[in-house]
Amino acid sequence: MRKLRYFVAVARHLHFGRAAAELHIAQPALSRQIRALEAELHAQLFRRDRRATELTAAGRQLLADAEPLLAAAEALRRRVTQAGRFVVAFMPGLIVTDAVRRLRERHPGLAVEVLRTSWHDQVEVLRDGRADVSYLRLPADRRGLTVRPVLAEPRVVVLPAGHRLAGKESVSVRDLAAERLLQDPEAVPEWRDVATVAAEPVPALAVEEKLEHVAAGRGVAVLPLSTATFYTRPDVTYARVGDIPPNRVVLAWLADRRDALLADFASLVADPGVPDEVEQVQVGAAGPDPQAGVLAGGAGDLGEGARVEERHPGDVEGATRA
Repeated sequence: MRKLRYFVAVARHLHFGRAAAELHIAQPALSRQIRALEAELHAQLFRRDRRATELTAAGRQLLADAEPLLAAAEALRRRVTQAGRFVVAFMPGLIVTDAVRRLRERHPGLAVEVLRTSWHDQVEVLRDGRADVSYLRLPADRRGLTVRPVLAEPRVVVLPAGHRLAGKESVSVRDLAAERLLQDPEAVPEWRDVATVAAEPVPALAVEEKLEHVAAGRGVAVLPLSTATFYTRPDVTYARVGDIPPNRVVLAWLADRRDALLADFASLVADPGVPDEVEQVQVGAAGPDPQAGVLAGGAGDLGEGARVEERHPGDVEGATRA
């Protein structure tokens, strides 16, 4: 693995000196390690002259394969060093307390911890070993994951308190056509298709930052209902957008993991009274409950490369880009 890490550093920099500095080793030692790797593989990985260092075809192939391999090795190292712990990752607005508490009760010697994620790392925490399971808000890259549908919930537009639409219970996406969207328009393609102004995505690592921009009157944002209600503040309000699809939440874990705790936790996530044969099931009573929604049905819309757990009799199952 060490030689692979050295190779990836050189391949990223295409410069032995800079790669050696990043790795905190001497350049001659790095060159020897790369030559040794080439000898082991019986392939030339770099083409070097006095002006440049380039990857060969074999080098490009190794780089494509080495990066996920190194990531998997690091994830494995994390899981081994954290043995006896089970980490549940979740997105803002989602409440995971009940399932976490019940897992602790079922496994008293297990240290069950929680980890708050964002759009940027909700999947990455699975792949790098920081979390064992993650509640994902779709859309997300589900390649190589097992996913179990959890719920769907309405999306709302978050507005400054003095906005012309403030006070309305529901609006249509066309009502928002002249409003500046403070997020990637690909996250709300329905707005993108009718917009008469350009979006103005603002860098925001947390929901609180995005709400500051909304409160200041820079524009609006479309969020899952539970996220908007969780971050209630007096200078912003929200209205349900009635003609766009709901936000969907799935529970996900790495498809190649065979830890019984994964299935055990998944069995605790949803209402044990959910019928197995129905494709869409109401979760919670109708009304303003921000966590109320429907179980997303079917594997066809969960994305290529994702494996959807089937629900069997006796199984128990347990919220748009902000």
